[in-house]
Amino acid sequence: MTPPLLQAWMASRGWAPFPFQEAAWSAWLDGDSGLLVAPTGQGKTLALWGGPLLDGLARQARGAAHAPEPLRYLWITPLRALARDTLAQLEAPVRALGLPWTLELRTGDTAAAKKREQRHLPPTLLITTPESLSLLLSWPDAAQRMRGLRGVMVDEWHDLLGSKRGTQLELALARLRRWNPSLRVWGSSATLGNPHEALEVLCPGGDGRLVEGGVRPPPVLRTLLPPPDGMARFPWAGHLGLTLLPQVVDAVHGLPETGSALVFTQTRAQAERWFQALESALPTWAAAGRVGLHHGSLAPKIRKGVEDGMRRGTLRCVVATSTLELGIDLPAVDLVVQVGSPRGISRLLQRAGRSGHAPGARSHLLGVPTHAWEILEFLAAERALARGEVEPVRPPRAPLDVLAQHLVTAALGGGFRSAPLWDEIRTTHAYRDLSEARWQGVLDLVTRGGAALQAYPRYRRVVEGEDGVFRVPDPGMARQHRLGIGTITDEQQMTVRIRKGGRLGSVEAAFLGRLRPGDGFFFGGRALTLVEIRDQVAWVTPGRRRRALETPRWKGGRLPLSTHLARTLREVLAEWEACGTAGRPELEAVDGLLQVQRRWSRIPGPGFLLVEATRSREGDHRFLYPFLGRGVHEGLAALLAHRLAQRGPRSIRFSVNDYGLELLSPDPFPDAMDWGVLLDPRGLVDDLTEAVNAAQLARQRFRDVARVSGLMVPSLPGARRTARQLQASSHLLFDVLTRWDPEHLLLIQARDEVLEGDLYLGVMKDALVQLAREPLETIHTPRLTPLAFPLWADRMHAQVSTETWVDRVRRMVSQLERAAG
Repeated sequence: MTPPLLQAWMASRGWAPFPFQEAAWSAWLDGDSGLLVAPTGQGKTLALWGGPLLDGLARQARGAAHAPEPLRYLWITPLRALARDTLAQLEAPVRALGLPWTLELRTGDTAAAKKREQRHLPPTLLITTPESLSLLLSWPDAAQRMRGLRGVMVDEWHDLLGSKRGTQLELALARLRRWNPSLRVWGSSATLGNPHEALEVLCPGGDGRLVEGGVRPPPVLRTLLPPPDGMARFPWAGHLGLTLLPQVVDAVHGLPETGSALVFTQTRAQAERWFQALESALPTWAAAGRVGLHHGSLAPKIRKGVEDGMRRGTLRCVVATSTLELGIDLPAVDLVVQVGSPRGISRLLQRAGRSGHAPGARSHLLGVPTHAWEILEFLAAERALARGEVEPVRPPRAPLDVLAQHLVTAALGGGFRSAPLWDEIRTTHAYRDLSEARWQGVLDLVTRGGAALQAYPRYRRVVEGEDGVFRVPDPGMARQHRLGIGTITDEQQMTVRIRKGGRLGSVEAAFLGRLRPGDGFFFGGRALTLVEIRDQVAWVTPGRRRRALETPRWKGGRLPLSTHLARTLREVLAEWEACGTAGRPELEAVDGLLQVQRRWSRIPGPGFLLVEATRSREGDHRFLYPFLGRGVHEGLAALLAHRLAQRGPRSIRFSVNDYGLELLSPDPFPDAMDWGVLLDPRGLVDDLTEAVNAAQLARQRFRDVARVSGLMVPSLPGARRTARQLQASSHLLFDVLTRWDPEHLLLIQARDEVLEGDLYLGVMKDALVQLAREPLETIHTPRLTPLAFPLWADRMHAQVSTETWVDRVRRMVSQLERAAG
């Protein structure tokens, strides 16, 4: 039963408590921790905050709380951008209910003076990030200041769960639980395919309570289709895209007078291009400032202006990346547009949740495929949504770099004794199986840097005192550590500033390094001309819009298709093979493409692996279609090329996409390929390590591992090092350890991360076992099929040619279309 005061406040806003909210409040009052899983826009914030509010009202009724209390609650948010919106949401009921609480923010954006003030006069509730929480734990009096905590709320838990930031938070929560045995920890999430595992990570020990509620009907997904004469039977990535712009504009124009649309893209470069296109196609709106752009490389001031414009209703159409996926408090939009395949069900649900916030309302989503095969991906996504399927988010397994960083934090935060801290760390899900040998290895890492580095004082960050307590005695090292707390390691960014103007944002230095003064590029929705690069700042002036302006490309833009969605796509193909189009417009749109694929080869489906053998002027091609996603195919292609080359001198090139891979040799492949041996999972790790030059990949990965662990210290303010200098330092350290301490824990971790994170070793091993049980069907094709053509086009794109890539691809399309009749 909801107390009258809270019920009255909710009624004043036209709300009534949902059963899942009351269940979460009841669990809190019972002293339980747990995880709340409910759709976006259904009241998760109040569900998490209601328990503490009821606690406060009860204490107030007993006369126990008439003045502001010191720190009692922490609210963890994954993004600094969410913090201010969250503060407004949490403050409203506190003020309305008359609770004498103070609520404040503490993130990387908080002023230093305010942080000092918070140390002396902490608020009742502090909204912060995992990094800022770890920084708080590094102060000598952390235990004393945190000992009165009653609860920790973790917002958007799914966004932290799958990364080292989630592991960092696990370690911090273990500290807080030790100081506060009755501490309650609650998390919230809108999209989780493995809620029980997510609960166990957040609340280890099996005592957490899972609360699910607010079941919402699946989004209404409509996929835009090109006109019949615009549908290519030999598609390549990106060739549709902006050709569907008129239909997107029609959909936006069809919204109510006060309606709005949110256009999601997969990359920042794609967002910049679509913003340009929509501004040109909506000149009246553009002139009135009603079209906005929002992505992570834009300056915070610009992003905040877009968010405020959405709240005020002055922006009718906003182009964004994942920066607007999470819980920034924005009004529901009338239409969500997804440009390009969503690549995953969870991502699609998160974005669709930006519309239709009313209870029982359905989100409306418009899919914009960028090539013909993506039409089928949207159809597969629609099916998965209807079945309520969501991909699981897997947590990292015992990253030792994060643990090393935490040990230094604990040494700063009052010091620690070895055995008690080892026991504390093993209460977490990530490190529950941490052996004593590994524990001693990490301890050795922070006390002397390992065997190869023990002669260098800079690596003796933590020292054991005569009393058996480990501390950080050097103030300089303490300062360096606090500057480097966190697990986010980005590529070197360069600030972009307008001469006689403000900061626009940041662009990867590698892109700007290719430009010369006077070159133009498009960024932040504006045409710019580079004036000069000085002190890691790119100074620009407004430029003229020209057709040839380059758009920056950021790394990490090519998201792989999830294995779950790829599997569903194979089901869709198999059903077309069995039943035809069945009246589905999406299948009718690609029917010509699939007919050619079946006539020249076969439609891939569950239960067998399709291999196409093709000869061309380039040589002998083998196309395989496992449908395992780009990441797995990259490792698989390298493995097959390596194993084939082991049988005799042979030059092999390969290309991959989400559906399959191509192997190309100038010399003929054997007539009878022994695929059973080539795909044998035995010897996978050794062959794969050698095939992809894993040592070089580990060298690249080592930089991030060394930075997180503290083995490489960050630059102090005013002494910033360039990306090239940082890379050189990490490479030197990698070489020293490889020669003198090859079993160094961080070298082992870098290699493991390459195998699991870059090469998807676990997924590939399972795939090879599965493929060994499936028959292979080899089809000899006289020319490239619709499935093979995108692989060929991608490989051409990577080659240097006197012809433009587009011209060559179009010429090949014409030849294939003539052959297909």
